[in-house]
Amino acid sequence: MQHVGSYYAATVNAHEPWPELQESVQCDVCIIGGGFTGLSSALFLTEAGYDVVLLEAAKIGFGASGRNGGQVVNSYSRDVDVIEQRYGKDVAKMLGNMMFEGAEIIRDRIDRYAIACDYRPGGIFAALNQRQMGHLRSQKANWERYGNHNLELLDERAIRREVATDRYVGGLLDKRGGHLHPLNLALGEAEAIRRHGGRIYEHSAALEVKYGEPHRVKTANGEVSATFVIFAGNAYLPSQLEPRLSRKSMPCGSQIITTEPLSRDQALALLPNNHCVEDCNYLLDYFRLTADNRLLYGGGVVYGAREPDDIEALIRPKLLRTFPQLKDVKFSHRWSGNFLLTLSRMPQFGQIEKNAFFMQGDSGHGVTCTHLSGRLIAEVLRGQAERFDAFAKLPHLPFPGGRRFKVPLTAMGAVWYALRDRLGV
Repeated sequence: MQHVGSYYAATVNAHEPWPELQESVQCDVCIIGGGFTGLSSALFLTEAGYDVVLLEAAKIGFGASGRNGGQVVNSYSRDVDVIEQRYGKDVAKMLGNMMFEGAEIIRDRIDRYAIACDYRPGGIFAALNQRQMGHLRSQKANWERYGNHNLELLDERAIRREVATDRYVGGLLDKRGGHLHPLNLALGEAEAIRRHGGRIYEHSAALEVKYGEPHRVKTANGEVSATFVIFAGNAYLPSQLEPRLSRKSMPCGSQIITTEPLSRDQALALLPNNHCVEDCNYLLDYFRLTADNRLLYGGGVVYGAREPDDIEALIRPKLLRTFPQLKDVKFSHRWSGNFLLTLSRMPQFGQIEKNAFFMQGDSGHGVTCTHLSGRLIAEVLRGQAERFDAFAKLPHLPFPGGRRFKVPLTAMGAVWYALRDRLGV
């Protein structure tokens, strides 16, 4: 399997491919999944001197890590005030102290390994009504409590200077957020793993895990014996490989388009300071400029990860509601990808067997959370589990309706929230 026909695949940096596993190998840690969770884990571990083998079923960055909107968004899919209400002040303090760490890790990786991935600072949360604006005021106060003072509230006049649309009543600019080319970031991190001696195998799907001392992970043409195993497949991890990981999560699809290149003047007229934007709806839209002056626009959720019949028909109306001045624009690329949703919208970390761990379910905040999770699992293997356990102890309930009904029931709930979005309540 090759990368999907996305803008990212069409503009990927030149790189050497990785081989398929065709023998039996031994290592300290076997990681299943070549997206950001697996790459971040492998890089932290190889930097610490561990012998790491990473298995990817397709290509590095094949899944959500190489297909997403490219936005570096801080915090989690549920913000720290909700975490405090649900789980208490101590948990909120522990998780709050980590909620800007993922973005810092990304910037450090880009600088340390000279990864060319078009990083640009600045991300805007855009409010479509006064209720959402009130939430942004609270968010600013919450984030400042945990050390992010690079925030600016935007009134209606200020956000129109940032985004050429009359849809928004205001917004919040996070100068510690940003946007980038995610597939090139993933490939740059994989190259860094190779430089540290880590072994990466593409087209080497894990077909079976036999737990023991050591664990054994079988592929079609090889086998890995490892002291530790880390499941890092998220929405692309086959449910039959480890059924216990699929019971409390659900793959969901999101769709993205890019326009044909705009002139520099056209592009900067839309987003003069080149910040990325996401609105505050439950079913949100998100957009940004690419390095070659295309508008990248995404939105919507397809529950159960079905492939939509016509991506353009889904996204064009959303884009034109925001930028009616682009009514004649043509699209160059259209694609979809899956992320893993949890009922709580909080990441799921844990230990499934002795020396076998998992991190999954970032629920739309995967770019930053995955980079944090890699640092945390490296801490666990070095005997420092406190921060990992703060996530692992969070309760995670199964979706109502079980396997058969969780998709339609979740979709029904989304219809309700979409109605609330439209009504502004």
